[in-house]
Amino acid sequence: MQIVRTIAQTREAVAHARARAESVGLVPTMGALHEGHRSLVRTARQRCGYVAVSIFVNPTQFGPEEDLEAYPRTFEADRSACQADGADLIFAPAVKEMYPGPGLTTVHVADLTAGLCGASRPVHFDGVTTVVAKLFNIVGPDVAFFGEKDYQQLAVIRRMVLDLDMPVEVIGCPTIREPDGLALSSRNEYLDVDQRRQAPVLHAAMQRAAQAALAGRRNVAELIAGIEGDIRESGPAEIDYVKIVDAETLDELPEIDRPARICLAVKMGKCRLIDNLAVDAPQSDR
Repeated sequence: MQIVRTIAQTREAVAHARARAESVGLVPTMGALHEGHRSLVRTARQRCGYVAVSIFVNPTQFGPEEDLEAYPRTFEADRSACQADGADLIFAPAVKEMYPGPGLTTVHVADLTAGLCGASRPVHFDGVTTVVAKLFNIVGPDVAFFGEKDYQQLAVIRRMVLDLDMPVEVIGCPTIREPDGLALSSRNEYLDVDQRRQAPVLHAAMQRAAQAALAGRRNVAELIAGIEGDIRESGPAEIDYVKIVDAETLDELPEIDRPARICLAVKMGKCRLIDNLAVDAPQSDR
């Protein structure tokens, strides 16, 4: 496995893979790899002849009051995990390699970025789409792999690829969870003991709402009220949002009459947790 730090080295390594007629898979990450990331690498290994993993804590997707400096950085553990899971290359650039000067170009996806996390993190998705576009241009992957835990991010990247005619297949992979239902996240280490015990309520509350929807309760306001009530009863928590949206457009729905997604963001202590769950229209209406 190669570890490279520059764009030129990355392009050279990928060119050699192309010369061997290998398909190229990319797993973009910010490091601090957990089993969710590792499952993406293993999926890429199954799908592609050559697997690149980027490890880059991207400053442009952090707001001024967010945790850029505190974000966990565990490169040696990440390197070992990538090697064990079959990656061929780690691209781990410095900030100056990715942003050598003031950036005058930003990739912006409208509408899909306006709600959900975009409402409280106004610079976040422009930073994500811009850095992912750069990674796609640097690596030139045939396939890129993203986790469904960041569902809005996945939808935004898919739209960017569609609108800009990027020759990349974007694969969304299932959220990996702890046995108690908590979605894996690099930021989970911010939770204290009590918050970690409380955090699985997010998944449990969404599951109850999804089951209610399948049983015929389609009114979104009632389902959201139930989720929010479950969260508040579980202990101290600051709810950023709980929304039920169209699974493709991310438009908020008044009732569940099509494939939908429950999406939420909740702060427990200093840890902001996001999660989502698919929910379909009631069986009786099909």
